[in-house]
Amino acid sequence: MFSGILVIDKPRDWTSHDVVAKLRGALKVKRIGHGGTLDPMATGVLPVFVGRATRASEFCENADKEYLAEITLGIVTDTQDITGNIISENEVTVSLDDLKAVLPRFTGAQKQIPPMYSAIKKDGKKLYELARRGIDVPREARDIFVSELEVVDLSTLRIVCSKGTYIRTLCHDIGAALGCGGTLSVLRRTRAGAFTIDMAHSLDDALAAALSDTVSDLLLPVDSIFPEYPSIFLDYPEVKKAKNGAECRTRDRTKDGKYRVYDPYGEFLLLGEVKNNKVTTIKSFFEV
Repeated sequence: MFSGILVIDKPRDWTSHDVVAKLRGALKVKRIGHGGTLDPMATGVLPVFVGRATRASEFCENADKEYLAEITLGIVTDTQDITGNIISENEVTVSLDDLKAVLPRFTGAQKQIPPMYSAIKKDGKKLYELARRGIDVPREARDIFVSELEVVDLSTLRIVCSKGTYIRTLCHDIGAALGCGGTLSVLRRTRAGAFTIDMAHSLDDALAAALSDTVSDLLLPVDSIFPEYPSIFLDYPEVKKAKNGAECRTRDRTKDGKYRVYDPYGEFLLLGEVKNNKVTTIKSFFEV
C-alpha cells in the first residue's frame, strides 16, 4: 500500500480535486488528499498526500505559500482574474517605482475581503454560486499575513503569504491603489510549506509511474513536511507507550519544544511536544 507525499506541478485548467481524483484512480487508493487548493487557472506546487500520510495534510494547508503572480494593470474583472468578464478598462501610466511604492501597504498583517467568486459559504450558499446569479453579498474581511511582497518586473510579483490569502484579490487591490485597476493574469505556486517547485513532478509523469509500478520512487516520506523540527529517538519500551498514545520519556535530557520522533531504527512515529523530558503526541504517523 502506498504511503507518502507526491508533489505535483498542477497543470492549468485542472482543479486540485481533479488531480486528486485522477491519482486516486491511477494509484487505486482510497486515502488521498491535497495540501492546499489551487484555482484551475493556477499551476505549480500541489502536495498530494497518500495513505497514512493524509494525516499530515493539515500541516501543509496551514503553512505559508509562495507564488509568482502576473498582474495585468488597467483591467478589472468580476472574478479578479483574467478568466472573468471585464468590468472596466483604464489607461495605464504607472511606473515600476509607482508599483514598488504601494506594496508596503499590502505587506504584513492585514484584512482582506474575499472575492465573490470563491468557495466561501454565506448562509449555506457558496459565494461563487451567488455570483453566477448576479448576486453580490457583503463579506467579512479576513485576517491574512503577507510576509514577502516584491516586484520581479512591472507585471510580475513574488508573494509569500499565509493560508487564506487570495492572490487575485491582492492583485485587484494593488491595481485599485494604483488608480488604474488590475487583474491576476498568471499564477504559479512555487512553494507550499516545505515543498518547492523543484521537488514537483508533472501529472503525466506521476500517472506514467503509476502504470509502471514505480510511483514509490516519487513519494517523499511523511516526515519531510517537518524539516523545521529537530529529531529525537525513543527506546523500545517508550516506543510501545507512544504507539498506545501514552506519554513517554526521552532518552536523554531534551530541550522543551516540538520534535520529529523516531523509533531506534529510524521509523518515523509522530510529531511530538517535549516538556520536562516527557513526550506527548501532537499527531501520530506510524503504520497501524
